[in-house]
Amino acid sequence: MTRDTMKEAAVAAEVLLFDNWFDAIEDGVRARVRGFIETMLEEELSDALSRPRYGRRKPGEDEAAPSVVGVRHGHRERTLTGTFGKTRIAVPRARLEGEDGKTREWRSGSLRAYQRRTRAADALIAGAYLSGTNTRRVRRALNAVFAGPVGKDVVSRVWRKAKGDWDAWNARSLAEEPIVRLILDGTVARVRLDRKATSVSLLVALGVRADGQKVLLAIKTMGGESEAAWRALLDDLVRRGLPRPELVVVDGAPGLERALRRCGPTWLSNAAPCTSIAISSPMRPSGCTRRSRTTTKI
Repeated sequence: MTRDTMKEAAVAAEVLLFDNWFDAIEDGVRARVRGFIETMLEEELSDALSRPRYGRRKPGEDEAAPSVVGVRHGHRERTLTGTFGKTRIAVPRARLEGEDGKTREWRSGSLRAYQRRTRAADALIAGAYLSGTNTRRVRRALNAVFAGPVGKDVVSRVWRKAKGDWDAWNARSLAEEPIVRLILDGTVARVRLDRKATSVSLLVALGVRADGQKVLLAIKTMGGESEAAWRALLDDLVRRGLPRPELVVVDGAPGLERALRRCGPTWLSNAAPCTSIAISSPMRPSGCTRRSRTTTKI
């Protein structure tokens, strides 16, 4: 009986994944995060005060030089959690003089007031939660990333913030959007609901501004592409003040076309007397390389 001693030696010499958790790169980066953040905040404050730390104006200096608009007064400790883990930083403090002669506390533009996590950390927590895991599983999954525990109350607050931002985005006014073309289409996305993978039908409204820039106007879960579903989305766009577009591009879905014809006479408009509908058929005859298109007006 023969044995492959070369293979056994190679396997024995290989370092297994969980044998050593220490990572020199990660450890080195996280050790320098505090100094980098503090230096960035100090430079931001120096720009606001128009002078570096301990800087003084020398006698005879040019009077056109920027004047001192405030004074420093120490630091305050704050804990910040990011994708680099949790660290304690010293945030500089200063009082700035306003044009009216009154002073106010300096606020950093990089570090918001009462901020305890970076935006990347909040996005990571929200993304893990939206992937279908519960708050406890998110805590366990992100424990190694943040180099410390993540409380379930933190996960809940981040989710409520994401939900509030989503609701505000869906309710924002569209009256000032210079939309000249409107693209309407439906798609299907695979998601996890109640621990099961399922398909969700989405209705999407994409606008094209006068300068050619595309902007997402609305995305809704309506359960299908029926006339009632599309009518609800169009009524929402009208209610939010979307001007009547010059051209609406659709894929020829019967429910969408009927909803557009019903919505046409009541569409709010101050610019265009009529709207053209460009219908791109998804069915291609054999030998054709481009989709057939018809144009009608409402």
